[in-house]
Amino acid sequence: MLIKTYGCTLVGIHALTITVEVNIDQGVNFFLVGLPDSAVKESQQRIDSALRNNGYRIPGKKIVINMAPADLRKEGSSYDLTIAIGILAASEQINAPNVGDYLIMGELSLDGGLQPVTGALPIAIEARRKGFKGFILPKVNAREAAIVNDLEVYGAQNIREVIGFFKGENTLQKEIVDARQEFFSGLNSYEFDFSDVKGQENIKRSLEVAAAGGHNLILIGPPGAGKTMLAKRLPSILPPLSLHEALETTKIHSVAGKLSRKQALVSVRPFRAPHHTISDVALVGGGSYPQPGEISLAHNGVLFLDELPEFKRTVLEVLRQPLEDRVVTISRAKFSVDFPASFMFIASMDP
Repeated sequence: MLIKTYGCTLVGIHALTITVEVNIDQGVNFFLVGLPDSAVKESQQRIDSALRNNGYRIPGKKIVINMAPADLRKEGSSYDLTIAIGILAASEQINAPNVGDYLIMGELSLDGGLQPVTGALPIAIEARRKGFKGFILPKVNAREAAIVNDLEVYGAQNIREVIGFFKGENTLQKEIVDARQEFFSGLNSYEFDFSDVKGQENIKRSLEVAAAGGHNLILIGPPGAGKTMLAKRLPSILPPLSLHEALETTKIHSVAGKLSRKQALVSVRPFRAPHHTISDVALVGGGSYPQPGEISLAHNGVLFLDELPEFKRTVLEVLRQPLEDRVVTISRAKFSVDFPASFMFIASMDP
């Protein structure tokens, strides 16, 4: 029997729908095709243990699983739940005629528990764009995905709850988050406040002018003069984020896995202060499967380089183009990815 379930892969800060086709036929063997990486290939063992520990099993027949489009590399362990539900439906262990109406993502533990995934917000946006009825994902990511309206979001603790949901049992509750309330409740809740600074009138005036015009700034002074202390407090006098900027910033932090479990929306301007030993790839983004770097994590906020002369020359050179274009393009042989990088650049150094 052939069953199709749906997941997503991340390309930059955007998501792309992946169709997981599960076909069970006469014979013996397990085939997983469609350019999966090692983490996806290892899903067979996780799925097998999770199903056995919850009273189900992988049937001893010929199972062919295709992840389409087949020429796009699939990475990570987030497809475990997508594949597992497909196997159960294709082997008729559960009757789930509506399985194709939902986008399903989640990493399985051996006991059937669901581990968090990255990029829940862009995946939810893609699910709404493609017209899916709902999105099923781990409970810890549900608030982040529920920011997207006109989409039913269900957070599950384990695979048993997801199976019960498709059987028609009320095992999953719809997650509801008011995006505007979430946004305004966290607005301007900065850890460090500019009003904490006493004296230092000249430098405070300079920071106010820089914040008003979005100018870059370099602070030069002896150790202990307050350069880092002042820089940390700069985001608190920048204009508040708009809801659109907050969503854009949240998408980047979601893809990078930087959102806390209780956080549904980044509602304050980010402040990033990487150590001077950082590599150029870690700063601008990249890697075999491109991830956003520090300049993208600082998008709509502040990037602070403390002890500027200590940074490697190559690291400083790669900042030139993003500072001008407000975007960084990571190019590979088969594709290129754009990460936004509109940040305010602050540096400090000793005389």
